[in-house]
Amino acid sequence: MNADLFQLVAASADLCRKPFRHAILARDDSPTPLLGQDELDCCLTLLVRDASGERCPEADLEVEIYQSGHDLHLTLAWIADEGRPILWQGSHPVWMDGQSGLRCERPDEGAPLESLARRLRALLAGSQDRAS
Repeated sequence: MNADLFQLVAASADLCRKPFRHAILARDDSPTPLLGQDELDCCLTLLVRDASGERCPEADLEVEIYQSGHDLHLTLAWIADEGRPILWQGSHPVWMDGQSGLRCERPDEGAPLESLARRLRALLAGSQDRAS
């Protein structure tokens, strides 16, 4: 496993989704690439705890990171409720209905996820640029 990638994602999530604390797991069927690789494709699970250390499974997220051409894209989705909107982050954020996939408005709790997606995209793209 790539501790650097996990630490970067966890630290970014902790910053953007305060007061939550995050632990990162790779999905069993997802490769865990190294930071700085040309191709960065993986699916991570963000496990959430509140400030007192209690688990908050309703706030857990799935984060998919993938290359499309030369660009890095992310999707963030709540695990506990597939009906909640999904965030796609490329050059700009797009919220999609969790059931239909159609574009929708940002949910009330969506701003921290947009912040997390922008931060991860910038940090991960930067790590790829440094490796080239």
